[in-house]
Amino acid sequence: MNFTGTWKLADVSVDGFLAGRRQELGRLMDGIQEVCRFGAPGMAIADELGYLREHEVTPEFLLLWSAGLTGVPEPLEELAEPRVVRRMCRMGADLQLTQFLQALITAAICAEVEERAAAVHLAEILGIASELVDPSGRNSPESAFRMWRVAQLPGILHPYSEAPESGRAAFRAYDLELEKVLASA
Repeated sequence: MNFTGTWKLADVSVDGFLAGRRQELGRLMDGIQEVCRFGAPGMAIADELGYLREHEVTPEFLLLWSAGLTGVPEPLEELAEPRVVRRMCRMGADLQLTQFLQALITAAICAEVEERAAAVHLAEILGIASELVDPSGRNSPESAFRMWRVAQLPGILHPYSEAPESGRAAFRAYDLELEKVLASA
């Protein structure tokens, strides 16, 4: 939606969006595979889900993608209004980038990837994803990192969290290394 400039669902084409971004998408997927140590079967899941090929983008899909943070308007037809679509897209982009970083870090921890080496790759992957989400610069690796830090990290590090101490230590280490990489950017 961010690439159409109109915020009208009728103007959206997933194939149109992807057509000029195959190289960036390839770099993104290669980076994910490398830092998370996913094999071919794991990476095939992205293709099987169908998000990387033409499909209809509906207001209901955007509502779910943005976790319903905008609320459900009455009447329901207002979901397709450009002002609501814009808000869902922006909120969804923030949410999805934050959850994406959480998933990347979790996978890297599970794969026992050393934090310092992974942090540089994570920042690069997050940069590509941020640019794909919105080329205006509204989203960046730095902003996604800060959102992740306040949205995800407290639940893991909270004294009553069920996360094992080894997991807490790993997330703290990733937080520190990502801060080093992104603060110098």
